[in-house]
Amino acid sequence: MRVCEGPFCSYQFEPAVHNQKYCSQDCKREAERVRTRRDFTSDVADAVSRTVAPAYFSEEFQEEDQVDFLRKEVTRLGRLADKYKATQGELISAVYQAARDTFADVPMPDIHFEPNLHPQGEGDEEYAVLILADWQLGKRTPTYDSQVCRERITMLGKKLVRITTIHRADHPVRHLRIWILGDIVEGEDIFQGQAHLIDSGLFRQVGVNGPEILRDLILFLLNHFETIHVTAVIGNHGQIRRKEFNPETNMDRLLYQIVAYMFENDPRVTFNIPQGNGERHFWAVDQIGDYSTLLIHGDQFPPPSSTHTYYKKVLGWKDGAIPVRFDDIYMGHYHQTAKMTLGSSVLRIAGSPESYNTYAQEVLAVMGRPSQPVQFIHPENGVTAEYTVYLD
Repeated sequence: MRVCEGPFCSYQFEPAVHNQKYCSQDCKREAERVRTRRDFTSDVADAVSRTVAPAYFSEEFQEEDQVDFLRKEVTRLGRLADKYKATQGELISAVYQAARDTFADVPMPDIHFEPNLHPQGEGDEEYAVLILADWQLGKRTPTYDSQVCRERITMLGKKLVRITTIHRADHPVRHLRIWILGDIVEGEDIFQGQAHLIDSGLFRQVGVNGPEILRDLILFLLNHFETIHVTAVIGNHGQIRRKEFNPETNMDRLLYQIVAYMFENDPRVTFNIPQGNGERHFWAVDQIGDYSTLLIHGDQFPPPSSTHTYYKKVLGWKDGAIPVRFDDIYMGHYHQTAKMTLGSSVLRIAGSPESYNTYAQEVLAVMGRPSQPVQFIHPENGVTAEYTVYLD
């Protein structure tokens, strides 16, 4: 066994070749990025020492001139930093305001829940939970594209209603929680050659197709549940790769916010979208009675071939690194349904509605069936039933 040499990774793995240093391609890419940043910083430092120091700190300049130069540089850089921060804040505010102005006034049908159409059993009330993860909307494979995604999410809504009807024969299920785990959009510049593997650009993913599919799903489910509460976290495919962008900027988050604006005037639909200037805000905790679940995308973990790294990180989060109590964890990212017990917590991994991923076929030798999970949760007893809903 060998310990991965990637930054922030202590995962032990069995090397495929004698000189393998990293447990995954993600760790290798992160190590290359760290080396690039270090080399760049070194080059800048060398350039400064070759130009600024000789020009302003040689013996021919008086001490007063040197101090004056440094004072002016500090002032100039301070103003530049303030201007940059202001520009970033204005940019983010403008984007969200434009989204609100555009989508808050979109006319929405007035849908009422009719209890008489949904007979309920007399047992303890439970909540239905629909988990949405890794749509990769915009991605094109031999059997998947934006239209197929739309059809499969429509099918998912109908199957959820049928499963809920079965549960209602025993106990009430009036309320729905939707957990969105990120990578709802595919993006455009996540990896080299991605432009050849998508059927729509980022605008259509975030501003047209994505909001339409998620809106139509919620509208359909409003016929069958009294309330819907959505908790949504970001994925790595929604990131903007240019370094000057605010860490908060993520296309998944923008898509969620657009849909939230659409339902702004409907008290039956509420949203929790973690956000705040200058931070990624990668996690959220949703609580149902005494039970709570930590929601993340999953790019914080290596491939799930061993529980060691998962166990260490989850215990750290529960020990206070995430300052909110939670019982279990739900994540996506790996497009494979899985479940592992980590101490007193159960970590679940959601599947994806995507099918026939050629990268997974060649590099990982795996090919999951398109699916999304569904749970039923008792406010005191936690998870009482869970399903993998297949969509092919």
